[in-house]
Amino acid sequence: MSIEIARDSEVPGGEEILTAEALAFVEELHLRFDSRRRELLNARAERRERIARGEALDFLPETAETRAADWLVPPPPPALADRRVEITGPASPAKMAINALNSGARVWLADLEDASSPTWANVVGSVRNLREAASGTLAYTSPEGKAYALRDDIRRPTVVTRPRGWHLPEKHVVVDGERGSGSLVDFGLHFFHTARQLVDNGDGPFYYLPKLEGRLEARLWNDVFVYAQEALDLPLGTIRATVLIETIPAAFEMDEILWELREHVSGLNAGRWDYLFSIIKVFRDAGPEFIVPDRADVQMTAPFMRAYTELLVQTCHRRGAVAMGGMAAFVPNRADPEATAVAFEKVRADKTREANDGFDGSWVAHPDLVPVCLEVFDAVLGDRPNQLDRQRPEVDVSAAELLDVASTGGAVTEAGLRTNLSVGIAYTAAWLAGSGAVALHSLMEDAATAEISRSQVWQHLRHGVVLADTGRSMTPELVREVFDEEVAKLRAETTPERFAAFTEPAARLVAELCLADEYVDFLTLPAYELLE
Repeated sequence: MSIEIARDSEVPGGEEILTAEALAFVEELHLRFDSRRRELLNARAERRERIARGEALDFLPETAETRAADWLVPPPPPALADRRVEITGPASPAKMAINALNSGARVWLADLEDASSPTWANVVGSVRNLREAASGTLAYTSPEGKAYALRDDIRRPTVVTRPRGWHLPEKHVVVDGERGSGSLVDFGLHFFHTARQLVDNGDGPFYYLPKLEGRLEARLWNDVFVYAQEALDLPLGTIRATVLIETIPAAFEMDEILWELREHVSGLNAGRWDYLFSIIKVFRDAGPEFIVPDRADVQMTAPFMRAYTELLVQTCHRRGAVAMGGMAAFVPNRADPEATAVAFEKVRADKTREANDGFDGSWVAHPDLVPVCLEVFDAVLGDRPNQLDRQRPEVDVSAAELLDVASTGGAVTEAGLRTNLSVGIAYTAAWLAGSGAVALHSLMEDAATAEISRSQVWQHLRHGVVLADTGRSMTPELVREVFDEEVAKLRAETTPERFAAFTEPAARLVAELCLADEYVDFLTLPAYELLE
């Protein structure tokens, strides 16, 4: 066996999850598919370089026949027919997994990606928790003696697991001397340990696929699915995937992505925060017309965001696939009734817009928001499981509309700079400490929003933007000045031990990324090297 696992005996649950049989399955996935993954990542970089040299993003002429033809994806399986409210969150620790499963949502997005810090303990613990969730045995007792168990008086959510994206490595898995793929490790361990149980339950296995940039990356996932089902002697089409359209290149290939996944696809999701990050990243040096204003000023009603979501709903329903809405970042605070009321109002407005636009369901990030989203979609759907019959023939989205960042409105401000630096540092510190989803300033932050924060600073600095509220120009000196002030505030809010262990290295990393001459594609890649 050419696969090697580091420190398996030191990780709780390692002896249960990292078995010889499971590792052999993961090894075979890598031997069959990892070279293609690496080639596709190289193709991403090459395409981005062509865009930097002036190549325009557009719908692909070579796949025009696929877009024009009449075809449908398979009907959703019963467990995925009604997805009117989905709760998102990490699968580790067990307490959070149990709370999600007890939330009353129709679906739980069990996140091993943007809402999870990929410590080895979290990776292995997530798979173990999901295996126990599938068998109905997941339970947890806190050090204080409080017991958490799965409720048996409600219909528990269907679990849809999100593995890491194609770009992320797994340094604790080495195959033929090279680091493994985080996506193949996550999928392989989860599928091996849960697939048969989920089939018996009638609940899967189902997956959310993140960060895809086009049809060839979807084709690779399809080939992984075909092999995995054959290896475990499961019927073709047992796996169903929902693809997050959260990169600007993928927005031009929605039909093609559905086509490539064929019998393994159920729908698409409007992953709004990563989508915004992708636009900043791809067009970071493309000129002032692509400068994105303060994150707080980018609403879902902005023309380019509206074009993206309208096209997604139309594409999905034309092909018989469900269209899932994104996550409003606002979260309630049980200790602050006024803040909670504001969060409820903003989330209700967001979900009302999505339901009225034709989405079949949407995401929330907190159990208290499940009833809010459910109420909105109940009012539109009634007894129907979805609104696939709403075809949206009036929608006609052009490439220019998808790229119309200039019409967003809003402003770039020093207040926004402060927020970006503060959130970027605070989130990265929490990520280094093992938490991938963090409530900051009444907003739920994950890796995607941290990516927006540091990318905006880089973009605004690159273009020397004049800040609307102070009239100062973005310079390295200004960024360092504001950076030092925000770090001082964070130092005052935490213990010296935690600051030294997590906030200080997070601050160094964020400063390096914001001030670097060359843009770094993902914050999580250098941050991963700082994780144990």
